[in-house]
Amino acid sequence: MNNPEQIRKMPTLVKLAVEIGPLVLFFYMNSKLGIFDATMGFMVAISVALAVAWAFERRIPTLPLVTGIVVMVFGGLTLWLQDETFIKLKPTIVNACFALAIYTGLALKRNYIKTVMGSMINMDDEGWRILAWRWGGFFIAMAVLNEIIWRNFSTDFWVSFKVFGFLPITFVFAMLQISVMNRHSLDKDAEDGDAA
Repeated sequence: MNNPEQIRKMPTLVKLAVEIGPLVLFFYMNSKLGIFDATMGFMVAISVALAVAWAFERRIPTLPLVTGIVVMVFGGLTLWLQDETFIKLKPTIVNACFALAIYTGLALKRNYIKTVMGSMINMDDEGWRILAWRWGGFFIAMAVLNEIIWRNFSTDFWVSFKVFGFLPITFVFAMLQISVMNRHSLDKDAEDGDAA
């Protein structure tokens, strides 16, 4: 049994390094050593990132865990078969799986976006439903975009876009959801009630 005092929240810089560090290393190693060495480095970096998350919080969040598993499978296939197609398919598979999970959850009256983000955001059910539909659509769009990029451009361009395209697009999309979160916030309703 874990002692609650031993479980610490990750400092912001550590959390950022855990989330973005493996991708940055992948980009750097690809530019210096090529896609196969970069894939090996990416697999090692993902493993270290998951270990750091576990060391701090005694749990591994669902999204990084799923991503890590897919990286190990497709990275392993890339190295074993010496075929870079597999690592390029990884973002398509991950994004498609996330979209499928979200929409399957909605069909089963379960909102996995709320499950993942509910401890950070207090919203009504309609707000969570809107966010789930939007994130599901976003993941589908990202899967399609990855397919377009890797099938039509060089490996170096794909790696660069993975770091300098996908991350900013995700950040901008997340920021665009703030209006929905504000509109459906239960904290706002509580504050309005206190003011009355």
